[in-house]
Amino acid sequence: MHEIGFIRDLAMVMIVAGATTILFQRLRQPVLLGYILAGVLIGPHTPGVLVADPRAIEDISNLGVVLLMFTLGLEFSVRKLRQVGVGVLVVAVAEVGLMLWIGFGIGELFGWKGMDSLFLGAIISLSSTMVATRMLSEGGQRHHPFAQLVVGLLVAEDMLAIIMLTLLTAVAIGGSVQAEAAFTLIGHLGLFVIVGMILGLLLLPRLVDYVAGFGRDETLLVSVLGICFGASLLAAWMGFSVALGAFLAGAIVAESRSVARVMHLVEPLRDMFAALFFVAIGLKIDPAMLLHYVLPALLIAGAVMLGKTLACSVGIFAIGHDARTSLRAGLGMAQIGEFSFVIATLGLSLGVISDFIYPIAVAVSVVCMAVSPYLSRSADKLANGLTRVTPRSARLLATSYNGWLANLKPVNENAALAAIFRRLLWHIGINVLLVVTLFMLGAYVNAHNWAWFSMIGIGRELRHTLIWATALFLSLPMLIAVYRKAEALGILLAEIGISERFTGAYTQPMRNVLARIIPLVTLLALGVLVSALGSTILPPRGVALSLALLGVVLAVVMWRNLVQMHARLQAALKDTLDKPEQTP
Repeated sequence: MHEIGFIRDLAMVMIVAGATTILFQRLRQPVLLGYILAGVLIGPHTPGVLVADPRAIEDISNLGVVLLMFTLGLEFSVRKLRQVGVGVLVVAVAEVGLMLWIGFGIGELFGWKGMDSLFLGAIISLSSTMVATRMLSEGGQRHHPFAQLVVGLLVAEDMLAIIMLTLLTAVAIGGSVQAEAAFTLIGHLGLFVIVGMILGLLLLPRLVDYVAGFGRDETLLVSVLGICFGASLLAAWMGFSVALGAFLAGAIVAESRSVARVMHLVEPLRDMFAALFFVAIGLKIDPAMLLHYVLPALLIAGAVMLGKTLACSVGIFAIGHDARTSLRAGLGMAQIGEFSFVIATLGLSLGVISDFIYPIAVAVSVVCMAVSPYLSRSADKLANGLTRVTPRSARLLATSYNGWLANLKPVNENAALAAIFRRLLWHIGINVLLVVTLFMLGAYVNAHNWAWFSMIGIGRELRHTLIWATALFLSLPMLIAVYRKAEALGILLAEIGISERFTGAYTQPMRNVLARIIPLVTLLALGVLVSALGSTILPPRGVALSLALLGVVLAVVMWRNLVQMHARLQAALKDTLDKPEQTP
C-alpha cells in the first residue's frame, strides 16, 4: 500500500501547495514562505494530520532537492561565473566567511555543541537565489545596476555552497576537522568537479544540442532529466551528495546552445519540485519545538538581515560602487533559503546536529522571507535617511574614494594592455589547472585501484611509473601552452616594465633576459607544484628524471603537433562557452 499512500500524500501536498500559491500571491508575500507554512499545517506534528508517512516525506524531499539543484545549476552556468568579476567574488567570500563566523559565535553564545554551531554558521551564510531573483523579477528590477551585483553575488555563493556542502559532509562523517583530511577532501572534490566540468563541457552540450535537433520536446526533456539523475548517482557513488551532481549537471547543460529551450521545458518542473521541496521542509517541523526556540530564532534572523546587509553593502562599496547601489545590493541579499535547508537536511540525515537546529533554520528563513520584500521596497527611503544623517565630511570622503578607484581603472591603450594581460593569465591558469588535475587523477587511480594492478602482476614501483608517465605525457600539450603564454607574458611585461629612458643602450638585452626568465620560472614553479601533488605516485628518482628527459625530447620533436592538439582542445571549449543561446 506504500505506492497508493505515496500518491495520496503527493496529491495532498500539491493541492495545498496550489491553494497556498493563490493565497500568498494575493497577500503579495513570497510563495516559498507559504509552501513552508502549508507543510507545517498538514504535517505529522499538527492535529488532524494529513501527511504522516516519514518515508513519503523523505522521498518527496529527496526528489525536490535533485530537481531544485539541477535548475539552480541551469541558472548558474560557467558564462555567468566568468562575468561575475574578481571584486564581486572577493565580496562573496568575505561575506560568507563573516556570516559563518557570526553563526558559529551565536551557537557558542547559547552553549550549543560545536557541530550545531558550525552547521548554524553554514546555514545562515548563504542567501536564497530563488527568493532574491523572484523579488527582482516581480519588482521589474532585473536590469538595474544593483540587481546585476545581487545576481553576481548569488552566483558566487552558489559555487561556495557546493564547496561548503562537501566539507561539511567530511566534517560530519569524521566528527572533527583536520587539516590533512580537509585538504584530501578538497582535492577529491576539485578532481571530481574539474574532470566532470571539462569532460562534461566537451560532450554534454553537444549531446543536448544534437537531441534538440530532433525538434521533439519530450525527447529533449527526458534526455536532460536523464543527465540530471545520472550525474546525481555518479556523485553519490563517488562519495559526494546528490545535490552536487545535480547542480554540476545543470551548470554543464547551461552551456548548450539550446539552454533557453531546456529552461522553457524545465521551468514547470522546477516550480513543481520547488513546491514539493519547501512543503517537505514544513512537514518536518514540530511547531511546539519552534515555539520553544522562538527567541534564538528571532535573534539569528536579525543577525542574518543586519550582517548580510552590512557585509555586502560595505564590500560592494569597497570595490567602487556608490553608496545607494551598495545598500540596495546588500538589502537584496538579506535572507537565507534553499541551500541552507539542504545543509540543515544534511546535518539531520547524518545525525550530527540536534533536532532543534532544523526548525530554527526554518523559522529564520520564514522571518527573513517575510521581511525581505518590505526591505527591498524601502531601499530608497533607507538610503535617503542614511544620507541625511551621514556627516558631510563622511559623504565627501566616500565620493573621493569612488573617484580615486575610477582613476585607477585602465583607459585607452592601457585598457588594451590590461585586457591582454588578463587573457594571458587566464590561459596560463586554466592550463595549470588541467595539468594539476591530470596528476591528481593519477593519484586517485593509484589510491583506489591498487588491487586491480596487483591482480595483473604490476608492483608498486611499476604502477607509479606507469601512472606518472601517463600523466606527464598527457600534460605535454598544456605544458607547452603554459610555456608559450608565459613567453608572451614575459615579452609584454618586458615592454611595459623596462623603459629606454632609464636603461639606455641596455634596454633590448634586458628585455630579452626578462622575456626568457618569466617562462622558465613559470615552468619551474609548475614543476614544483606537480612534484608536490604527484608525490604519492612519484617513481624512483632515476626513472622520474629519465621520463622527464623523454618528455622534453617528445615536446621538441612533436612541438607543432602538440600545439595543434592543444589549439583544437581550446577551440572546442571556447566554442562551447561562447555559443549564442537560442530562443525557445
